[in-house]
Formats: sequence, structure tokens, C-alpha cells
Amino acid sequence: MKRLHLTNTVVMISPDTFGYNIQTAETNLFQHKPSTSEENIKNMALNEFEKMVSTLKSHNINVLVMNSRRNIVTPDAVFPNNWFSSHESALVIYPMLAHNRRSERQVDNLRKILPTDSLKVIDLSEDEQKGLILEGTGSLVLDRKVKLAYALWSKRTTKEEFDKWCKLMGYQGIFFTGVDDDNYPVYHTNVVMSIGEDFAVICLESIASKEERQLMTETLKESGKEIIEISLIQMKNFCGNILQLISTDKKRKIIMSKNAHNSFTSKQKKALSKYGELVEVDIATIEKIGGGSARCMMTEIFL
Repeated sequence: MKRLHLTNTVVMISPDTFGYNIQTAETNLFQHKPSTSEENIKNMALNEFEKMVSTLKSHNINVLVMNSRRNIVTPDAVFPNNWFSSHESALVIYPMLAHNRRSERQVDNLRKILPTDSLKVIDLSEDEQKGLILEGTGSLVLDRKVKLAYALWSKRTTKEEFDKWCKLMGYQGIFFTGVDDDNYPVYHTNVVMSIGEDFAVICLESIASKEERQLMTETLKESGKEIIEISLIQMKNFCGNILQLISTDKKRKIIMSKNAHNSFTSKQKKALSKYGELVEVDIATIEKIGGGSARCMMTEIFL
């Protein structure tokens, strides 16, 4: 039986204490300070979250929902893909930059909702004490089909930790740099690019180095991907922060925010639609205040 490189199951964590995270704002220029009360922001985020879960389920995606930790404020808990990733025989737990984001990790509770309890846990979180950071599949964009891992440098992604992960997991690594239109480092790789089974959405414009841009293009083509290029403006609207899944009835879906969907051109949407139904979710508050989008809210489960 051919092994799929997509999953029909994701973990999502409710934004019970969602808000503007001042500790991450220095490195994430996609965040914006709110113009309404913290309570309003939290309630809007919870509403968006619940509607997104409902939308995914209506498309036959299994959604395993966890509450964020109730005994501590974790404003970014709605983005769980930064603290863990799932692989066929293991969970990997990651070192994170912001101190209040480290409190999001709840491995024991996570294991309770997963379909198996015989999992190896690879815990890299202690490396954050040495300043070595790798924020899950925010830092890593994985081509599971050919075991290639892409990562761009930022304060949230150190090359030493990336190289360590690639060696542990048996992936070939491609490390590059990406900047916004003000020449400021983009905080996470999964804002710049997304990889599906047979396509790659990428903002090549953000890669300042001609040599790195050429390497990325050649590597993606050699691995069998159709490249769908997005602009810096589209990147800012989270067109790179999308995720291809497969439903329980074997239909491919590409999940993206309403903002991203509205920002893609008709030609780009036509190209993407060859690889799955485009499913949009309205997460405007979470995007604007949290500085992350649809892909950040889902951690794929491969077990």
C-alpha cells in the first residue's frame, strides 16, 4: 500500500487566554496591537477557532481539540505547531524563544488525546537554555515525501538546532534567509512557504540571495513540485501559511485563511485547485493580533 504523505488528522488548541503577546512582538512584525479590550479579543478569537474546527470537520478532517492551560496565561497557545510535531513513530518537542510560549507545552495532556500511547518522545526543549531555538513546523517546512526540510534563519530558528533535527530525523536540510520589504528577517519559514505533495507555494522575492533563490527553485523542481510563486504583499497576507490535508474520504483539501484566499490571484487559485479543494476559514482576529494564520493553528498527526 502506498504511504500517504498527507494526514486527515490535526490537533488544535483553543485560544482560552488569547491576546497580544508582547514577548513575541519584537520578532513577529505580523502582529498588531488590538484596538479593543482583551476580553473582546479573546471572545472573537474563540469564536473564530470554533468556526474553523467546525469547517474542518464538515470537510471530513479529524480535529483533536485540546484546551490551553487554564492555570497560566498563554496568549499564543492557538499555534501548537510551534511546540510539537508528529511523525510515524515519534513526537518531537521543541525549544522556543519567548519564555511565555514555553508554558504552552503540555505533553502529558497531548498524549491522552492521541490514538496511541506507545510513542517515542524526542524532547529538544532543554536546548532553549543554550539559546538554540527551533519552533516546530513554524521553523521547519517539511517535504515528507522526499524527506527534505526547509528552514530560514531568524531568532526563532538557529542553524545548529536545525542541523541537529535533520540528523535525528533523517532529513536533508536546506537553510536559507528570508526578509520582508523592510529587509527585516521573517520570523518563521511557514510564512514564506508551504509544501504539498506535488506543489510549493513560496515567496522567492523574500530571499535576498540570488544563489539561495536559485537553490530553492532547483531543489523544489527536482523534488517534483510545481512552484506557485507569491509576492511580498501576498506573504504578508498569509498566502504562504496554508496546509494541504487529505479528508477521511480521501479528498485533498488546502486549508487557508479567508485573508489568504482573497489575496491569491485567480490564476494562482486555479493552479492550487489542481491539488485539492481550497477551504477558507475566517480567522481575522487571530491573524491580526497573533501574527499567525491557518497553518500555524494545526499540527498534523502522523501515527
